[in-house]
Amino acid sequence: MAGGKKQTPRVRPNVLITGTPGTGKSTTAAALAEATNFRHICVGDLVKEKNLHDGWDDKFDAYIINEDLVCDELEDVMVAGGNIVDYHGCDFFPERWFDRVVVLQTENTALFDRLTKRGYSGTKLSNNIECEIFQVILEEAQDSYKMEIVSALQSNTLEDISSNVASLTDWIRTWQP
Repeated sequence: MAGGKKQTPRVRPNVLITGTPGTGKSTTAAALAEATNFRHICVGDLVKEKNLHDGWDDKFDAYIINEDLVCDELEDVMVAGGNIVDYHGCDFFPERWFDRVVVLQTENTALFDRLTKRGYSGTKLSNNIECEIFQVILEEAQDSYKMEIVSALQSNTLEDISSNVASLTDWIRTWQP
């Protein structure tokens, strides 16, 4: 570690919930945070609230996230542990932050319906559906983190979400640094 500083191990884990938009990340993360009394950090909301972006992308109807600003903002919070981070990307977060990375996946027809209900259309809709078909987020997670901490969970129904929250809650309760 740079500078010879020894970092105190976390007493509570950090979990990243990631996946294509519309897979249930925010719903799952909020429910998990409530079940475990952990902090839910929705990166999209944080970007808006703290202006951690480089402007607006009209083509994708979204902010252009400034990854360095996001990481700087979260560094101290992540060191403490006890965080459920929710974002559709994952490769820019430091590997040391997370003890578990969960990639939510949804069947294409259900995802199409969810995104259409949100008002997604054109390029934004087709890009997100293609991202899910080709498992881009899962591959990104597997390339960015140790294989043993990455898991893909189905998120097609409310029952799936409840089951995922229950299993992740059990994992958190038995986690040891």
